[in-house]
Amino acid sequence: MTNRLINESSPYLQQHAQNPVEWYPWGEEALNKAIAEGKPMLLSIGYSACHWCHVMERESFEDRDVAAIMNKWFVNIKVDREERPDLDSIYMLAVQSMTGSGGWPLTVFLTSDGKPFFGGTYFPPTDRHGLPSFTKVLTTIGELYHQEPEKVAENAEQVINHLQKILSSGANSEKTQVHDSQIHQAIQGLKNSFDWEHGGLGTAPKFPQPLVHEFMLQYADRFKDEDALNMVLQSLDAMSAGGIYDQIGGGFHRYSTDRSWLVPHFEKMLYDNALLSSLYLNAYRITGLLQYEKVVTETLDYVIREMISDNGGFFAAQDADSEGVEGKYFVWTSDEIICELGRSDGEILCQYFGVIDGGNFEGNSILHKVTTENELAAIHNMTIVKLREILDKGKMHLLNIRYQRIPPACDDKIIVAWNGFMMRAFAEAGSVLQSSQYTNVALRNAEFLLENLSDDGILCRVITEGSPKGEGYLEDYASLIDGLLAVYRCTLNLEWLTQADALAQTMIRLFWDEESKSFYDTGINHEKLVVRPRDYFDNAVPCGTSLAVNALLQLGSMTLSKRYREIADTVLSGKNTFAANNPFAMSNLLRGLDFHLAPPSEIVLVGSNRQLDESALLYGCHKRYMPNTVIAGGDPSHPAYATFPLMEDKSLVGNEVTAYICRDYTCGPPITELNELESYLTLREK
Repeated sequence: MTNRLINESSPYLQQHAQNPVEWYPWGEEALNKAIAEGKPMLLSIGYSACHWCHVMERESFEDRDVAAIMNKWFVNIKVDREERPDLDSIYMLAVQSMTGSGGWPLTVFLTSDGKPFFGGTYFPPTDRHGLPSFTKVLTTIGELYHQEPEKVAENAEQVINHLQKILSSGANSEKTQVHDSQIHQAIQGLKNSFDWEHGGLGTAPKFPQPLVHEFMLQYADRFKDEDALNMVLQSLDAMSAGGIYDQIGGGFHRYSTDRSWLVPHFEKMLYDNALLSSLYLNAYRITGLLQYEKVVTETLDYVIREMISDNGGFFAAQDADSEGVEGKYFVWTSDEIICELGRSDGEILCQYFGVIDGGNFEGNSILHKVTTENELAAIHNMTIVKLREILDKGKMHLLNIRYQRIPPACDDKIIVAWNGFMMRAFAEAGSVLQSSQYTNVALRNAEFLLENLSDDGILCRVITEGSPKGEGYLEDYASLIDGLLAVYRCTLNLEWLTQADALAQTMIRLFWDEESKSFYDTGINHEKLVVRPRDYFDNAVPCGTSLAVNALLQLGSMTLSKRYREIADTVLSGKNTFAANNPFAMSNLLRGLDFHLAPPSEIVLVGSNRQLDESALLYGCHKRYMPNTVIAGGDPSHPAYATFPLMEDKSLVGNEVTAYICRDYTCGPPITELNELESYLTLREK
């Protein structure tokens, strides 16, 4: 038995292709059927790595009796939220407005013209924990729709009016002057929510907050705030020691169900690992501590092993479940480890990773660090070098054993926005860690994504089975621009800056609304929906507006484009007070605000492409954490060199790579020696 999802390329939709539910993908066929038959639509939104999505499928969508009720009363539509963030944004906001909460699976009931009138998230098969059974919800809503159509229509109209009000109020924020007090206010709000015992923000469930922590690092650098820095480092230490981090294979799971980072939901998302890699890399830049470098390399190496396609694209996610059991692939028993490694080495790994008889998770153990290398070496009367040799060898052996297990499913969609995040992580790591492998991964990914641009420079949303699909959203354009700028900074090859500049112009044309002075998330030619979405709040990934503002600030500094800077300034002047009051949800925009308020600083390096590839001066810039400094330059022989005003009047000295440090629009003398460059940069830090 199959339904219409069998023809879809999304792995999430394919997971539901054998359900007895008569699922439709979102599209004209389903929408026209609802109108023709006068039926409401049941819209179910989720994603392939979502644990509770799998639970609801097993309990309800695979049940023939439940499916019969669904098929009788509704036109049933399945949507992959990662393919259609616009639909997810609209209907998630609707459910949050109606119920006060949201999440996935998202279950929304729509009128035949697509307006939401009732919704929720997960519904159980029987009444429990205060939730009505799914069958009860289906029957009640189905009967209500046909018995009281006027009431349903009135409720749907109220929801749409409320959504319009929310979206328009966000766009029409009063413009106010930006100033540092807003940054200070935001940081104080974050400090008030910090968990000083376990690190991170808030209580259980506890999510990594890479965007918040990046803002705090940026603040700590500019204002020399040791508390802000220590809050970030304590959080990073706790996460990398916890079960949320894959101690054997590298990479981070989605979030922790407890306050101490021990028990995760086991799915691995590309965006988490991209954003966290960049965050740990910045911690390494600041502190020089190898423990942060190790997290970066283990995470990026995991991506290379398991999350990259033959053509250089990055896959979207790995599932939480294997063999129908959450976390089965990742957990261990002490007997397993000792059997594989021998008693002596096995007991050492068990002691280091907290593996005990009976386990800490459903009879098994989630590996997490419960002691330090120094403490464990002292207990066993051995050197740190010897202990690390045992740990590294043991981890590699266990990883090879784990590869013999049935792995979680991999969602092999290549999502442009998330690829932009990971492109940046690899490019920056290649520069800071002097890894040509990481740099080449970023370059290959950039080339692959640009190859999938349409002839008129339009981006797709996803690439599946080698084919582009769907129109790109604001976040896709802005994230790819950001990734290309990272590749440009790491190579100073002007081709990448030129590509980023061209994409920025297309982004403004498609998404910037001159009337409301704000960005929409969907382009001007996008499918007409019940409302046109625009989001100013970051979630697990930065929102399109904050990404666009940061990209335009960077590009504005490199190109001296008044248009770029005017748009960024307009958004910041309209959202600064709002962001200061909502630092958790708008930290990425606050990073842009901090960049905007900081004294402008640029470093321009001039040299041939070959010289710059091997330049000690370029490495000297990248190894330092300088979030509010623009690094630019390139080969003077490149046709585009003279078109960028920042490069004007800057040339080679003595045929050597030459650096110019500029501040407040005034440049210092040319520098060709690394020690002289480092002296200038050290002076900047004081």
